Amino acid sequence: MSGHTTLAPAGTAAKRKEARTVILSSYLGSTIEFYDFLLYATAAAVAFPKVFFAGTDEWVGVVAAYATFAAGYVARPLGGVIFGHFGDKVGRKGMLIISMAMMGIASTLIGVIPGASVIGPWGAVLLVLLRVCQGIAVGGEWGGAALMALEHADPKRRGFAASFVNAGAPTGAVLGTVVMGIFSALPQDAFLAWGWRVPFLLSFVLLIVGMFVRLRVSESPIFAEAVAKEEAQGAKRKIPLLDVLRRPKALIMIMFAGAAGFGLQVVLPTFSVTYAVSKGAPQQGVLYAFAGASAISIVFVLLGGRLSDRFGRRPVMITGLALFIAYLFPMFGMLGSGNVGLVFVAFTVALILHSSLYGPLAAFVSEQFGTTSRYTGAAVGYQLATLIGAGFTPGIIAGLYKDSGQNILPVVVFLSVMALVSIVFIALTRESKNNDLTTVR
Repeated sequence: MSGHTTLAPAGTAAKRKEARTVILSSYLGSTIEFYDFLLYATAAAVAFPKVFFAGTDEWVGVVAAYATFAAGYVARPLGGVIFGHFGDKVGRKGMLIISMAMMGIASTLIGVIPGASVIGPWGAVLLVLLRVCQGIAVGGEWGGAALMALEHADPKRRGFAASFVNAGAPTGAVLGTVVMGIFSALPQDAFLAWGWRVPFLLSFVLLIVGMFVRLRVSESPIFAEAVAKEEAQGAKRKIPLLDVLRRPKALIMIMFAGAAGFGLQVVLPTFSVTYAVSKGAPQQGVLYAFAGASAISIVFVLLGGRLSDRFGRRPVMITGLALFIAYLFPMFGMLGSGNVGLVFVAFTVALILHSSLYGPLAAFVSEQFGTTSRYTGAAVGYQLATLIGAGFTPGIIAGLYKDSGQNILPVVVFLSVMALVSIVFIALTRESKNNDLTTVR
């Protein structure tokens, strides 16, 4: 009796320690991946129009640079399919290692692409190809990282645990924006010639750090148990993608439910930065304002996940979106003030409101699927949401702004409609915080 009493807490303590290690690994891995992926967004706003699309009208160059940015989002669902399939067949951990290596190498190579003055349009072609590689890598990374955190966590704290993965996005944004901001202080000619490249070359250093952390974690226990159960029963393993597509409702619902969160998220480091600079705010000041706001938002992403464990995923997410709609006009008013302090306030409030949606989103998406198709379902659904919500949004709103004579009203209307659509689909999707993750289907 005394032996049992001693061993049970020890087992529980070991599981908690392992869960913390996995959550930390998922957070750090996500931070590194999104440093690389979102660094591209900042570069698309401040460098790529002049480096790869020199000689065009300023806003034409911006729209063209955002089109290459969209290529990564087009590729993300493909990454979800590829990595999701093998993640559901072979395991989560191995796919996370491959996706990180792919992202680090692609990002490093972006830093050595010659500009239009050297190889003409081929620079933009290479940029798009490497951006596609980034998209495939992120498409595989997110699903695995979210599931590792979710499937190791206490069932009552799944929203909080999974929110660490999404907290990696603002953390990566902070790192990327600060590093790019440091080099943007160079004289313009030096920045465009080589300064913007250094943050991408640093990706290789982050890749080494990330690999060291990721190799130390264990496979998901829920996944391992589900596979063992299927093998014991002699059941034939299904093709995960076909299993998800046979019941497409969950995929469609989360795709539109999450779209606005990504649309609003990507507007901030792209169009909003360009808009604030065009209204007279100093470029470096705007980049640091966004970095500071992103740092503050990390805490609120985790808070959003924790609140969703208590009140449910849907109420927290809907509240955040509704408040963001009401905030759009004041936000652009502050961004267009030319005052760095007001730009910082604009970014901070926007990211705090966005965190109410973004914090619970990882758990909300992942909990909609069964164990042996969860990687595929969550990764593909999440990445389709990023595609329709974020992939083309910077280019669309930059085009709307340019074609309207630089009037912000069409931008606000477009973003408001996108948010309303997501609110409807979140409301129609079943609440998932009490779902049993151990079910195979």
